[in-house]
Amino acid sequence: MKHKRLNRDGWGFQYYPYYQMRIDCECFHGMACLIRFTDGGANYWETPKAGRIQVTGEGMTWLELIPDNAKRVITVKYFPDNTHDEERVNYPENFCAKYRPSIWYVDIIEGVEYDEDGIAFFIDKYLDVIFTPEGDVKIDDRDELDAAYDKGELSDEQYTDALTECDHILNDLCSDIAKTNSWCAEVRYIVEKRIAEGESITRCREVWINNMM
Repeated sequence: MKHKRLNRDGWGFQYYPYYQMRIDCECFHGMACLIRFTDGGANYWETPKAGRIQVTGEGMTWLELIPDNAKRVITVKYFPDNTHDEERVNYPENFCAKYRPSIWYVDIIEGVEYDEDGIAFFIDKYLDVIFTPEGDVKIDDRDELDAAYDKGELSDEQYTDALTECDHILNDLCSDIAKTNSWCAEVRYIVEKRIAEGESITRCREVWINNMM
C-alpha cells in the first residue's frame, strides 16, 4: 500500500502554504489540513452530471479531513472564495456561500502516521469515493483493490474493511450532499479562524528548501 503525505507533494505542485492541525469541537474531532494554491494553471476532470470540474489551480483551496475512528481522508477541493465555475450550470443554488466546493475526493485508508518532518501521511487502501455538488457519485479504483487482494497484499479483513468503509462513506457523505457541504464549511471556518489567529504554516521539507533559495 502506498504512503501519501497530506501536503500532497506527490502531485508536483509549486510552493504553497500548508497547514496541519488537530481539531476537537462539537462538529469535528480529528486531523484537519489545508492547502492554498498560490500559483499554477487550472486542471480539470470530466464528470457525467457536473461536466468539466476544476481540481487544481491558482486561488483554489483544499481542505483535508481525517475524522477520528474512521478509515478515510476527505478532501474538499474548493473554488476561490465566493466564486464557482460559470460552466457549472447545474451548481446548486443552496451551495452559493463563501466556501464553494468543486468536488470531494475521499481516500479509504489503512491508517495515519507521521514522517521525520512531522507531516502526516496516510496508508492508502486503493478504493476511493468521488462526488460533486451536482450529484455525481463514483466508486473509483475497485480494480486496484481487487488486484491487491488477489496478489495477497491485503488480508481478508483489510479487503472487507475497505468495502465496509466505502459503504459508510456513501451513507455518511453522499446520501445528503448539501448536508455534507454545510458540515465541511463549518469545519473550514474553524480552520480558517485558527489560521487568522496565528496558526503557523507546517514547515514541510518543500518549505525549508524554498526558503533557502
